[in-house]
Amino acid sequence: MKLYHCRDARSFRALWALEEMQLDYELINMEFPPRATYPGYLDLNPLGTVPTFIDGDVTMTESSGICQYLVDKYGPSPLGIRVDEPGYGEYLNWLYRSDATLTFPQTLVLRYTRLEPEERRIPQVVEDYSIWYLSRLRSVEMALEGKEFLVGDKFTMADIAVHYALFLGRSLGLDERYKPNCQRYLASMMERDGFKRAQAKQL
Repeated sequence: MKLYHCRDARSFRALWALEEMQLDYELINMEFPPRATYPGYLDLNPLGTVPTFIDGDVTMTESSGICQYLVDKYGPSPLGIRVDEPGYGEYLNWLYRSDATLTFPQTLVLRYTRLEPEERRIPQVVEDYSIWYLSRLRSVEMALEGKEFLVGDKFTMADIAVHYALFLGRSLGLDERYKPNCQRYLASMMERDGFKRAQAKQL
């Protein structure tokens, strides 16, 4: 298996998942944006996005999908919830919500605070999509009431996928507006050995 990765980008979900499952893989660390900095990257992934994950003849580009793939292909693993287990639907919902609902608005905040030239930055877009993200984070705050993990009373790929959104928000300064459960969850997941190993690998 091979993972093309940029530091702290959405590919971190896949990197963390690989470390938690202790699978053998090759990591290619790239500068962002790889479509401009890594020769031939568009041949691997015409979207130009990260991650790109290759496993034999399978190529994947969606970080949460890679997390599900790893559990389904290389499990059984406690990081997954099986179709016949309680919480399976909730588990899948968190996996998909993590990117479509939580990470998406943050990409606009990132773009219009850091990636665009100074003259093209739009503070109103930044504030509007910050509020959008934080309002949708209420679902995470509620789900974590009295709980350490999101679903199944155990650490799963859903935690990796959703926690990354909170972690990205931290890099954007949005964590100052997180509620107590999200603050606690953000800090506790960063203490996991798998998270720390993944952080070290991208250096």
